[in-house]
Amino acid sequence: MHIHIAELQAGLGKEIPFSFTTAATDIDATAADYSFQGPIEVTGTVTNTGTGYRVAGVIRATKQFVCDRCLEDCTEAQEHAFAEVFRAGAAPEDEANSMEGDTIELDALVRDTLLAAQPLSNICKPDCKGLCPVCGANLNHGDCGCERFVPDPRLAALQDFITQDND
Repeated sequence: MHIHIAELQAGLGKEIPFSFTTAATDIDATAADYSFQGPIEVTGTVTNTGTGYRVAGVIRATKQFVCDRCLEDCTEAQEHAFAEVFRAGAAPEDEANSMEGDTIELDALVRDTLLAAQPLSNICKPDCKGLCPVCGANLNHGDCGCERFVPDPRLAALQDFITQDND
């Protein structure tokens, strides 16, 4: 994904729109526990700031994964905003990204934005109930009826005391 900025060099504040479609494998945005299905759409604008070029836009992708709690296949539409500044020959300690000539390369920016925005665990919904530890039923579909009470081991001595008292 290359943006040619030759026409922006003419004036401060001038901007041009851009729009790209790519695949996750083309930008190396792959992981072992999820994948991006279909095209990844990138839209935005490039603005001449006088000292550099501000690239801002939105990345839209569809993530496919298996829920870590209930093991159901899930699909999630994602939208991630980004904004970065590019400068010709930017120094490593500079806060801007570097570029060469009159072309801005967006592959690394899109990949890094997508991967950094992914949560550490893949959950189908915030209130996912997961699987029953006894029978393995998906608790999101209803209660299975199993006895899942696990007493606190720190209170085991009290439980023994209550049992002896009832005998």
